[in-house]
Amino acid sequence: MEMKLRFLGAAQNVTGSRHLLEVDGIRLLVDCGLYQERQFQERNWVLFVVPPESINAVFLTHAHLDHCGLLPKLVREGFRGRIYCTQATAELARIILLDSARIQEEDAEYKRKRHEKQGKKGPHSDEPLYTVKDVEVCFPYFEPVKYKQEIKIADGVVVTLCDAGHVLGSSMIKVDVNRNGEKRTVLFTGDLGRPGRPILPDPSIQEKADYIIIESTYGDRVHCDTCDAKKQIADVINATKDRGGNIVVPSFALERSQEILFYLKELLLEDAIPHLMIFLDSPMAAKITEIFRNHQELFDEETQEMLRVHHSPFDLVELKVTATSEESKAINHITGTVVIIAGSGMCTGGRIKHHLVNNISRKESTIMFVGYQAAGTLGRLIVDGAKKVRIHGEEYKVKAKVVQINGISAHADRNDMLKWLKNFKSPPKQIFLVHGEAESAQAFGAFLRDKTGWQVSIPAYEDQVVLE
Repeated sequence: MEMKLRFLGAAQNVTGSRHLLEVDGIRLLVDCGLYQERQFQERNWVLFVVPPESINAVFLTHAHLDHCGLLPKLVREGFRGRIYCTQATAELARIILLDSARIQEEDAEYKRKRHEKQGKKGPHSDEPLYTVKDVEVCFPYFEPVKYKQEIKIADGVVVTLCDAGHVLGSSMIKVDVNRNGEKRTVLFTGDLGRPGRPILPDPSIQEKADYIIIESTYGDRVHCDTCDAKKQIADVINATKDRGGNIVVPSFALERSQEILFYLKELLLEDAIPHLMIFLDSPMAAKITEIFRNHQELFDEETQEMLRVHHSPFDLVELKVTATSEESKAINHITGTVVIIAGSGMCTGGRIKHHLVNNISRKESTIMFVGYQAAGTLGRLIVDGAKKVRIHGEEYKVKAKVVQINGISAHADRNDMLKWLKNFKSPPKQIFLVHGEAESAQAFGAFLRDKTGWQVSIPAYEDQVVLE
């Protein structure tokens, strides 16, 4: 039996997750994500390392763009297999991919006009990476499956999805191989969730694997307690209200926006914050929130209890969902303090840029980051203390207060991952650290070697290893 694993993305960086597992010529692709860091975005345009038509199946861990965002390109270039994921992930990916395609088209047109005016030509002829039509073509290839359902890909190759506790419908991908008298188990954690977070259950416990491919986003740190995070949110809102500014929250449409609404509802029920107007300025986040309402069977016990006692955590009297761009622009004419939740979470596109334009140079306002900011993104520049930033081609001074709250991260931290790994009954042959910047992965690798004595590797982009 011959098994090979190739790391085609999220290797010593955070986005662009893509891992190709080959078993005796059978090719399985785990995730097909978009690169979002500026320095790696050129990789989105390159041809796949193997012909897409030669890939037997794709397994999608979850619907974040850095895990599913290149599926339309894969299908356009020849993939004709099945894309396996949970029902919730399939529904969420539909929304996220359509939104991504519209942004690709709009950005390409914007760049074309700008370059035309400037008399220059941009890379890729200012064409979108893919279109709405490309996205629609890939939907028939999705095959929703349930957690713990065994999927037979070929003789002796069975794949199972297990709850990863990261976002709604997120999965670990477990590949069990039993061929020619040899057995191997390869486990891809995808993005591993944190235990004890609201809305979703803890990540499912796994006890056996020969090879583990695990994320390392927060492998060099420990999150603050989630209760502290809720208090920090209250402190930010109260202090900004006293200054007369707005609270601008760059937030991912999937999971993070819903968690923020969950915390805001709790704080309002406790009268810990004033009853301000709250804007969910993201049509995509609004659609995703509806999917949350329709998949309450995936919620944890705490959230189920809130549903029984206080109705949905996503129903707030103070909440206004802005559907149109006109409604979004009207927010800027409101006097007094408001909370604005808008995408994208790393400030790489979407409506958040317009709200930053109107607030980042106001010392009264606060930019409250509630998620990871990858290197090379506008969000990372702001968090790292940039005095000036460019938004929509114009330069703005950063005068607003900048706050980063890590306690509500959807990613397990160093200690969470170690605790989860200790459930394994015997040491794996090898652990591969992915989905983390090089420094974070290296720190986590050293930490794991010290605490467990296990074999840990940190693959680079396009590395290939033989799984013996």
